[in-house]
Amino acid sequence: MTNRRDAIKLLGVGGVGLAIGLGSGYYLGNMMSRSGGLETPIEPKKESLKAGWVYVGPVGDYGWTYAHDLGRRYVEEKFDFLETVYVEEVSEDEAMPVITQLVNEGCDVIFTTSFGYMDDTISAGEKYPDRIFMHCSGFKRRSNVGTYFVRFYQPYYLNGLMAGAVTETNKLGYVAAHPIPEVVRHINAFHLGAREVNPDVETYVIWINAWFDPEKARSAALQLINQVGVDVLAFTEDTPTVLTVAEEEGVYSFSHYSDMRKYGPNAHLSGQIANWGVIYEDVIMRAYLGVWKSKDYWWGFYEGAVDIAPMSNKIPSDIRNLVNERIELMKTLSFEPFKGPLKDRRGNVRAEPGRILTHDELWNMMWFLEGIKGELPGET
Repeated sequence: MTNRRDAIKLLGVGGVGLAIGLGSGYYLGNMMSRSGGLETPIEPKKESLKAGWVYVGPVGDYGWTYAHDLGRRYVEEKFDFLETVYVEEVSEDEAMPVITQLVNEGCDVIFTTSFGYMDDTISAGEKYPDRIFMHCSGFKRRSNVGTYFVRFYQPYYLNGLMAGAVTETNKLGYVAAHPIPEVVRHINAFHLGAREVNPDVETYVIWINAWFDPEKARSAALQLINQVGVDVLAFTEDTPTVLTVAEEEGVYSFSHYSDMRKYGPNAHLSGQIANWGVIYEDVIMRAYLGVWKSKDYWWGFYEGAVDIAPMSNKIPSDIRNLVNERIELMKTLSFEPFKGPLKDRRGNVRAEPGRILTHDELWNMMWFLEGIKGELPGET
């Protein structure tokens, strides 16, 4: 438990690194050589802080919302000056009343954790200028509204390496939530990894148009297995349903945002893991110290915000070694998956040899790589 007099670890890219209690104030300094050695005495602005979270699914989904709640619990346990509250299962068209409720309950910082909350979060920022708002996965900001996300495409790419190595049919399936750049980016990353180790692989996509819908996820997974013939499934849906179906049908799948191994011990290859806690830690401490400024967090292996679930021994040892090598490179910013040559399925060159796609190109990605099958509404 960290209090006002303890040393406080802050993770940040090119910015504040370490807060050290000294007398009545704090010193913000460089951490892991990622910034230029800033040392400024800081006195906490408040004796306590209250933070609220708005969740799109139930805390027990074992996926997206569960992972965010692990992050909330992490900071609640770490900081004795912090009180946290949350509201779960808030539909994306009903965010504003819940945000208002959290403001009225005295929350100083409010995290809205679904893409569809974006416009309501901006409106709340305009209405309540004395509060801090952080929106997950969006792109709109203002002076008191920041954004944050993690580089899920990095572990999705690694999962693709594994899938490409174990498939016997050369057909991979993807149960996808909504056709937005976030999900498209993850599908492309998964396919990119698979094709790196197996150029004959094709990836088949079915959209279910829901973040949380176990019934639709099950139906899509079974369709991909029984009608298409896939033998490895990835997914963006906030339950272990696809992994459970894979276990029942004798194919492979992954964890999704948290470790789901127990739902498919034989089917489980690995998975993408989110560590939202390191971002929440940084935001909360900056707010507490009165140095928070609106920014866009997009953290990955380098900052400790993503990881993979333990790899199955069913993955060939050389591929497991390759995955571990790539992780170490991403931890030092020495490797990025989306590096040219890259060509979309319509034949357009998206990245020339050696060029890495930019932030904006990744965040506006509405095209599929060669070898991805299935409709993409709004394809560019």
